[in-house]
Amino acid sequence: MLIAGIDEVGRGCLAGPVVTCAVVFESGFYDERIKDSKKLSKKKREELYPFIIENAVSYGIGVVCPIIIDKINILNAVKHAMHLSLSRLTCSYDKLIVDAVALNHINKEYIHPNKADDTYIQVSAASIVAKVYRDNLMAELAKIYKGYLWEKNAGYGTKEHITAIKELGITPIHRKSFIKNII
Repeated sequence: MLIAGIDEVGRGCLAGPVVTCAVVFESGFYDERIKDSKKLSKKKREELYPFIIENAVSYGIGVVCPIIIDKINILNAVKHAMHLSLSRLTCSYDKLIVDAVALNHINKEYIHPNKADDTYIQVSAASIVAKVYRDNLMAELAKIYKGYLWEKNAGYGTKEHITAIKELGITPIHRKSFIKNII
């Protein structure tokens, strides 16, 4: 039985996209190093990223930009990104496990327990791939939009990021619906 696991990253950020990943491993695959991305250091996540990609039967990444987030709201954007991730899998799967988000139009057996990223290796792996992918994307955007420290804060609402918004203004990468009370 092939199980696809899916998770998201960047839901609470003030800037940047929301990113999801779906991962499928061979039945029985296990590696004790793969845990929820929030429980791993940046260095460990970056070490595991290529290992997960190499060992996955398939993986897919979904990205939804701030303009769409502002238009359809963050929960709908997360769901859209998750469907994009699933559509990019190159294999079929028998069951889907989603971390705490109920999806529509899923024609497979599926569950969406809270903290699935703590319990299911596919979801843990998806959280790592999504996190590394998004952090790298935000570091690249930080080279274009200097002063917001996205290479450090990945677009989250840190004190430094909020100060930069007040001093430098907003960028096209900011989620206007998230920062309307800041500016």
